[in-house]
Amino acid sequence: MSRAVAYYRVSTAKQGASGLGLDAQRAAVEALCHQRGLSLIAPPFEEIESGKRDDRPQLLAAIDRCRQTGATLVVAKLDRLSRNVAFLATLQDSGVKFVAADMPEANELTVHIMAAVAQAERKAISRRTKEALAAAKARGTWKKADGTPYKSGSRLGNPNGAAALARAGRGSAAGVAALQANADKHAELMRPVIERLQMEGHTSFGALARQLNAEGMRTPRDRLWHASSVRNLLARI
Repeated sequence: MSRAVAYYRVSTAKQGASGLGLDAQRAAVEALCHQRGLSLIAPPFEEIESGKRDDRPQLLAAIDRCRQTGATLVVAKLDRLSRNVAFLATLQDSGVKFVAADMPEANELTVHIMAAVAQAERKAISRRTKEALAAAKARGTWKKADGTPYKSGSRLGNPNGAAALARAGRGSAAGVAALQANADKHAELMRPVIERLQMEGHTSFGALARQLNAEGMRTPRDRLWHASSVRNLLARI
């Protein structure tokens, strides 16, 4: 019977601790191995990493184990490997056979093309995000409280606009409407940013909040992002 090495990955520490996501991956891999008559070599390789990163020691260890034993690398989904073309090319050059439960008939060429398309889309989303932010600044969408535009490189958002509206219109229908309009405008501007981050593997509210803060993004009130504020943003989007 041919042998197989299983590799499982989750994007967040919470998923790894709770087992959410891992159980589904195990079930898919075990079912595929049963269908193909593959015997899994224990233990499997597991790690918590972003899909965008390539420096994943457990995946590299799984590849080495396949080299050492002549086994096939088995994953539940193609995105458990990587979205990076250069890394997939390295995997292919290693001579290790691999198969994904969600697309068992895919060959090396298919996977390489899919990775190239995914990488091109990430770059396109990033470019559209920058263009949208530049256009918003050019239109004067984001200004300081005194009406002057932010300088190039300033953080996204109006640090005083929402607070000023709240003070001026607190309790009035007009004030509430203005706050809602400002939030809707901010949500629409953030849409391409969120799409890019989700493509990069930041899918949970907490993961999105951490990445938005890391990139210097701020809420409409110039505050740090939290899981709750990301949830509210996605609800508006």
